[in-house]
Amino acid sequence: MPSHALIVADLVGIAAFALSGGLVAVRKPLDVFGVLMLAGATGLGGGFLRDVLIGATPPAALNDWRYLIVPVLAGLIAFRFHPALGRVERKIAVFDAAGMGLFCVTGAAKALEFGLEPVAAALIGMLTAIGGGVLRDVLAGRVPVVLREELYAFPALLGATVAIVAVEWELGQVWVIVPGALLAFGYRMIALRRGWHAPLPPGMDGY
Repeated sequence: MPSHALIVADLVGIAAFALSGGLVAVRKPLDVFGVLMLAGATGLGGGFLRDVLIGATPPAALNDWRYLIVPVLAGLIAFRFHPALGRVERKIAVFDAAGMGLFCVTGAAKALEFGLEPVAAALIGMLTAIGGGVLRDVLAGRVPVVLREELYAFPALLGATVAIVAVEWELGQVWVIVPGALLAFGYRMIALRRGWHAPLPPGMDGY
């Protein structure tokens, strides 16, 4: 897939994740510096993890100014317009799911470009998708979403797998990005709405 398509999808994913991080920071509540820090960590954390693991160093965020300005702008938007963005409690989950959907496919596709095998690339896609959210929740003093019973990692792995299949079949860039991202996003949102969750230890359903 052409690198410019990966960059565009990466930047949109960063913006979505950064908005979710910014909204979490506003609700803590943190000051403007805290909001920008949490937005940046959420937006860039998964990409940093991906690039380090696949050997794409220095990470893209340190080579391209756009990777730094996007989370700053998203954090400022969350800081200034949080009443409108946060009017509905589930907005954070929507932005988080959107970022997850985009990052799982861009992470997997970039891993393939750097020579990883499909299975390893799918895992890298999943890690890219969950890395920023984990960092956001840890910094905000919350149990990371991926460690709760809600389905999170599996939709990311599924979206990454779809992207890998599209790359292996040499389909166009739209088919690499869109179906996997939409599948991961849709799966995550349906799981939230219907209360789907991964199995808990026996006898722990009430906790």
